[in-house]
Formats: sequence, C-alpha cells, structure tokens
Amino acid sequence: MPRLFTGIEIPAEIALALSTFRGGLPGARWIDPENYHLTLRFIGDIDDRMADDVYSALGERRQRTPLTITIDGLDTFGGGKPRAVFARTSGNGELNELQAEQERLLRQIGLPPETRKFTPHVTLARLRNVSPIDVADYIATRGHFPKLTFTADRFVLYSSRNSVGGGPYIIEAAYPLS
Repeated sequence: MPRLFTGIEIPAEIALALSTFRGGLPGARWIDPENYHLTLRFIGDIDDRMADDVYSALGERRQRTPLTITIDGLDTFGGGKPRAVFARTSGNGELNELQAEQERLLRQIGLPPETRKFTPHVTLARLRNVSPIDVADYIATRGHFPKLTFTADRFVLYSSRNSVGGGPYIIEAAYPLS
C-alpha cells in the first residue's frame, strides 16, 4: 500500500542553501537536504488501484507554464506546541492554482478533501517536545534570510514509507508544466 503525495522538487543549489539552517535547535529532527520538497497535496496510504487512478487523474491536468518559486524566510507550524520548522514561500497565485487543480482532480476520483489549508513550504525539521522559546530563539537568530528563487518546470508524484522524520522519497511519476 503506497503512501503518496504530490510536490515540487527543490533544486540542489537551493537545497544546499537551505541546509545551512540545519542545527542550533535542540530536539529537532532535521530533514536530509535530498528529501527537501514543496508538498502540493498529501494523498496518504492508498491501495494500488487508487494509486493507478491518481497517476491517471494527475495526467489530465491543464497545461501550465513553469512556476517561479521564491523562498523568503523561516517559520513554524504548531504555535505554542511547535511541530515543524519550515522555509516559507512568498505568495504565488500559479502555485495555488496548481494545488487547487490537483485537489479537484483527486476528489473527482474519490479521495477525501484535504482538511489543512495549503501553505506552500519546505519542511526543514520536525519537532517533538521542543520548547517554543527555543524555536522562537532559533528563528530570531536567523533573521537574515536571503531570498531563494528557482523555476519549477514539473511537479512529481512521490511515494514514501511510513517513517519518523520523512523520507526517503521516491519519484513515481513526473508531470511537466511546460
């Protein structure tokens, strides 16, 4: 039973720049740079037949142009109980449209709707029982974040194993944006 999600790959030079933010936060489980990605739609654990339907449905999307994506700062999920540190992306209407289209296509084949609001980001670390004060200090001491911009010319269908900390991720299919 595969665990699937769609995403945008992070180019090696951007991953290298993001990897410089690793460390300095006690209790954080840092994601390996080769596993950095920008999740578009988490699909979850599904059977092989539904996986085939997902593969086909994503192939029915409308043609798009490559996306320019800018990563412009650090943030956290979880508020008073932080659960992740991530690199955020600045507003991108085309990226939101791509995600919304995937949501629509996947719901048409019977997948339940995504319950979380789409927040485009690259997870850098997963947190468990990490002090919110430590997280705030970590973010505050990394206030100078250079804008990192790249062009995505495809999105991919990833599979992963059920694991703690994420990865390794395998590209099952690629869908060009041009």
